[in-house]
Parts: sequence; structure tokens; C-alpha cells
Amino acid sequence: MGGGWLVLAVFLNAPTWAAEPPPGYHQIAREYGLPPKVLYAIALTESGKRLPSSRTRPWPWTLNIEGRGHYYPTRLDAFQALRTHLGRGVTNIDVGLMQVNWRYHRARLRDPWTALDPYYNLRLGAWLLASQCRDSQDLWEAVGRYHAPGNSKRAAAYRQHFLTRYDKLDG
Repeated sequence: MGGGWLVLAVFLNAPTWAAEPPPGYHQIAREYGLPPKVLYAIALTESGKRLPSSRTRPWPWTLNIEGRGHYYPTRLDAFQALRTHLGRGVTNIDVGLMQVNWRYHRARLRDPWTALDPYYNLRLGAWLLASQCRDSQDLWEAVGRYHAPGNSKRAAAYRQHFLTRYDKLDG
């Protein structure tokens, strides 16, 4: 469990809302040829949680179960909830920092524990975004498609929501 706090520190250690993305986002964005600010803003849009400090940060232990968001205090708590819902046959679940959908990406998510690993989840989200960038040849279109690849109206609405987060970040 001790390593979990180190992971959270790397992903959450930004001094203010309008801050440079934490180091983990820079590392993974570089691996996929993406701007770190875009990757961080997607994570904020997907799993942002207001912390007691009144700052909003991406939260790695987030599940969206059939349209309802749930924030768990630990990876173990999120893992147990994910396993419970999957055991009941529920598969429309967005998982982790980047809210990767279990139904559509089950094979890539591998298993519930791996799916909730912040670095693994962020890498998978970066891979999905990079794939959309290759397909569309446009970063901003890819951002919308990240959330709704087959629905241009929903993709446009998501992109606008994303931009409110993106515009508040430094860099």
C-alpha cells in the first residue's frame, strides 16, 4: 500500500489548479507524442475530483458505473467495487484516471487490478488519444473522439467541456 501514496503524489502533486501537469503526465505524453497539458486536461475532465484542499485533481480510483460516477478512497476499494459489478454482469464501467470503458476495452484493460494502475490507465488513455489523432489528423477532433468516437455531436460537446479545463491550466 505504501507505493500507492507515491503514485498519488506523482499524479496529484501540482501546486494549484492552474498548474503545470505533474511529472507522470509529461513522461507518458512524451511516449505517445502528445502534449502533456492535453493529457492532463482529459484526465481532469474524465476523473476530476475536488479534494479537501478545494483543488480539483484527476482521481485514479474513479469508476463510472452505468453513467454514475463513484470516487473510492483507495485502489483496493475501487478494485473490489469493480470486481463486484463485473461479477453481476455490469460491463458499462469507465475505469481510472482516463475513464477507459470496460465494455469496449476489456482486452486492453486486462484485469480489474491492472486497469486501476494509474500509470497503466494513463498509458492506455494516451494510446487511445494517439490512435484518434492518427485517424483524424487533428488533435482537437481527437480530443472529442476520445470520449465519443462514433458520435460527432457528443464529441463536440465533450471537446467544449474539456476546453474549460484546458484553458485553466498553465503551459
